[in-house]
Parts: sequence; C-alpha cells; structure tokens
Amino acid sequence: MRSTISANLQRFEQRSIDVTDKKHAAVAIVILDQRKETTFDGIDTSRYATNDAAIVLTIRASKLNTHAAQRALPGGRIDTGETPERAALRETHEEIGLALSEDSIIGRLDDFATRSGYLMTPVVVWAGSTKSLAANPHEVEKIHRIPCDELLRDDAPILESIPESEHPVMKMPLGRNEWVAAPTGAIIYQFREVALLGKETRVAHFEQPYFAWR
Repeated sequence: MRSTISANLQRFEQRSIDVTDKKHAAVAIVILDQRKETTFDGIDTSRYATNDAAIVLTIRASKLNTHAAQRALPGGRIDTGETPERAALRETHEEIGLALSEDSIIGRLDDFATRSGYLMTPVVVWAGSTKSLAANPHEVEKIHRIPCDELLRDDAPILESIPESEHPVMKMPLGRNEWVAAPTGAIIYQFREVALLGKETRVAHFEQPYFAWR
C-alpha cells in the first residue's frame, strides 16, 4: 500500500497557496495499522481486515483557545525556519506521542486556506505497524484510527449549500450519522482521491461550516 500511495503522490502536482495574511500550519495524514480499540465510534470494524491501513484523526482538547473539541489531523503552526514536513513530524510527536523520521514522509497534498485565518499544508507520512499512541492532554482529548476503507464509502463526500458561498460545505461521513467537515474533511477527501485512488482531485474551493469560521 505504501508503494501505491507513494506512486500516486509522485504523479500528483501539488498546489501551494501564496498568502501573507494567514498563519502557516502543517497537518499530518498519518497512515498506520488499524487497531479496533482506537477506531472511531460507530465504525463497524468487522467489515475490514484487522491489518487494514488507517489514518489518525484526533479530537482537540476542549480547553484550547481555538477550534476546541473539533475533529482534526495532528498538526499546528510552522515555526520560523521549519519546513511543513518537519513541522508535521514535530506536531505528530507532540500531540500523539509518535516519533517518526523524515524517511516516513511520502508527499504533500494541496494547501488549504481556512476561514479562521490559517494556511494548512497537508503532509502524508507512513507510520506502519505502530502499536500505541499517546494523546497529549493539553492538546488532544482523544485519538481515533479511521480505516482507509471507511474513506472509500459510496456516500462520500456530503455536499451542503449555504447562502454565504457559491461553493458547498464539504463533509466526509464516518460511522453512523457522523462526519468531519472541511477543512479537515476536505483534506481527508483529497487523500482518498489522490493517494488511495490515483485521481487528480482539487478541494481548496470547498466551503467550511459556520463553526469553523472562528
């Protein structure tokens, strides 16, 4: 699977966004072995083999100043002099206790500019047969492993119109009647389309729900 994802990302022409009025952040799409006990509530793991690959999704700590208690990929602000790749690895270690080397980096997806003032650069990393993850309680409330097969559902993505935008709000369904919205949902959807399916799909135009505007 790693070779397939690597080949798909190498063929993909990643698009960066050049903005100066937003805070630059990196997020990590961490691919690892699935473990039933840490899978998102409502996902029927019996549908998937126990060794299927999964990605990490967190619930942010409820006491954070921004985007508290929201679903997110591991990530955060890029420090001065850091590359997005180094920042993604550092934040992954800080947030979920997973130390990875630069050899784990597979590639990037498109930048995504958020309504709340951030420019997010997604970095895809391979963690393999990681046995345990540890949530940093100051930043992360819970860690989920989302099977990659769950991202390939026929009902994904969910698109909803709002009067404030010409573009639809985009959500990725998870489990029973749950979802994760853009920007995180859009990045996950592009991972599905580009890394898993080998398509050239763009997501930067998708709208975000009202709660993500703050």
